[in-house]
Amino acid sequence: MNELRATEQSQYLRFHLAGRSYAFDVLKVHEVMSLVQITPLPSSMDFLAGVINLRGSVIPVVDLHRKFGMSAVDNTVDTSIIIVDLVHEGEATLIGALVDAVKGVMRCEKKDLEAPPRFGMQLNSNIVHAIAKKDGEFVVILDTERVFSDKELWLVRDELGQDAGKALTGA
Repeated sequence: MNELRATEQSQYLRFHLAGRSYAFDVLKVHEVMSLVQITPLPSSMDFLAGVINLRGSVIPVVDLHRKFGMSAVDNTVDTSIIIVDLVHEGEATLIGALVDAVKGVMRCEKKDLEAPPRFGMQLNSNIVHAIAKKDGEFVVILDTERVFSDKELWLVRDELGQDAGKALTGA
């Protein structure tokens, strides 16, 4: 497991999936977008919703419901795409995460964070950085680098190279 941050206070972008609270380190978040048209890719991985055009760049979007084995939900006015900054093989990469709603930035002090339990979790404990106790509920803080693993990023990049240009241009 990753060591919990040593800083006195950290900030996390809190979001909802299937009625539960999760968060990403705010320093890993590039931007938050309202839901836009996602172009599906043929023969793509089950959890890859498709790609979007972000100011001329092709960005893959992962449906976190599918990625985490959760039941699908209908998109609403609150459905958002969180664009996350990752470093893959020394190269900066942007990837989108489709979520039910973004709830804002939360501040956590070191005392608010606990290591995830080693068993009994619905999610793979390797992708959980910590569990925060905020406002009477638990918030699962995800490790963005592990949520979007190297192997998956390689597969997404391979698919994007072959299919994304056609999908976005309609060719």
